[in-house]
Amino acid sequence: MAYPLGFPSDKPLATVTHPTPIIWVLEMHNGEDSRLDEHFVSKALMPALDAIERHWREGWRTAQAQNDKEGGRGALILVGNRGQNKFFSNGLDYDNVIRDPNFQFNFFSRTYTVGSATDTLVLRDTATDVMNPFYRRVLTFPIPTVAAINGYCYAAAMTLSLCCDYRVMTDGSNRRTCICMNEIHFGAGWPYSIAAITRTKVPDARVQRKIALEGHRFTPQEALDAGIVDFLVPGDTEAVITKAQQVGESMSNMTKAGAWGVIKRDLYRDLLEETARDVITTTPKAEDALAKARL
Repeated sequence: MAYPLGFPSDKPLATVTHPTPIIWVLEMHNGEDSRLDEHFVSKALMPALDAIERHWREGWRTAQAQNDKEGGRGALILVGNRGQNKFFSNGLDYDNVIRDPNFQFNFFSRTYTVGSATDTLVLRDTATDVMNPFYRRVLTFPIPTVAAINGYCYAAAMTLSLCCDYRVMTDGSNRRTCICMNEIHFGAGWPYSIAAITRTKVPDARVQRKIALEGHRFTPQEALDAGIVDFLVPGDTEAVITKAQQVGESMSNMTKAGAWGVIKRDLYRDLLEETARDVITTTPKAEDALAKARL
């Protein structure tokens, strides 16, 4: 396989490189701030993950067939645009995706509940589900995943980083930065999957409160102290990638037996089931209408 690989091939928004025999780097470059939208996720990021897994599995199968006890190693680094040092990702391209009148129904999965409290039928449509399969894909990826957080990391991008196995963040010494779920500040409800991922990956209820209800902008040091990220690195994007690569290499031996993804599926089974039955997000206006009718 010839690297680099661009996705989609005609106008790449993501690029995969393979700098060492055991490391893959997936760079997001949907503009400077790599905002997430349906086209970016479906046509760039998901196919890129497929290509990486396909290549790793080919090597793993060869190692198994040849009884090569050192073969089958691998790790994936996920990073924002390498041409800048300001953003990992700014989260959803919210201003544009909400222009779609069906956004609440087709960007995350949709679940309809019909009936009474004692007689309920749940119907789910996955045809246009975008983000939840992407989150589940990263959560269960068969080799270690390291988010190289090279700048601001907001909202859905913070959730994406939490789906990775490890998080390496710039320490902000060269340029001020933060990691944050800021929906509370502009009146957007959380999809159920984002809440489930946050609860699983950040189990401290006090930190959950700061993330979700206070929309706290965690500095890199605060994020490290709170257990949101694992390592801080001084320097630019390439320095963050270098540290992320070291982390990936240190864990790559764990993939030789092929059980990394298998164990994660059981470790996160409850979370995976929760993200597979997401509900329609409640907006402040919808919540107020229900309260008005009740009160």
